[in-house]
Amino acid sequence: MPRPPTLPLIDWKSVFNSGQEYAAWMAGGESPENRQKMASLHEALTLEPATVAYLGALPRPVHVIAIAEDWCGDVVRHLPVLKRLVDAAPNLKLRIVSRQQHPEVFARFLTNGGEAIPKFVFVSDAWIECGNWGPMPELCKELIARGKACGDVAAARKKVSALYEADTNRRMVVSELLKLIDIASSREP
Repeated sequence: MPRPPTLPLIDWKSVFNSGQEYAAWMAGGESPENRQKMASLHEALTLEPATVAYLGALPRPVHVIAIAEDWCGDVVRHLPVLKRLVDAAPNLKLRIVSRQQHPEVFARFLTNGGEAIPKFVFVSDAWIECGNWGPMPELCKELIARGKACGDVAAARKKVSALYEADTNRRMVVSELLKLIDIASSREP
């Protein structure tokens, strides 16, 4: 039996270095209204003391490459959460790239065959991909998939909106991102 094709390796260090830091990305955004929403969300978000302590003591650097554009509602909701985690973690580094900037990277992170952002790619200090997240929490992705399966995406989107409104401090997102940070910063299996 023939071996399946292997995707080309991605030079994650190069992709990371080509990205923008959060402040520069925000300053260059297309939507002043969405930039203001993200700034407000970031400012309002608080982390649990245990989360802050954990992030402050990460054993190794973790690089996060965010594929994001400020016109997207899920980027507006979730990128400020990632930024708040980065603010609390000296060993957590973030760069933001667009879909067009690295189409070969983005093509690997389609959601059910479709383009959806944000995508956060977690890379170890050795520049090894350790996981990815996005465009929304797992429960929300499941609801959308179920909505597609039964032909009622509108009802699924209403449920997702209700979940977002109930989780004002973005605990679902924080929890999922912390798991990926933990994996990427691991010293042992």
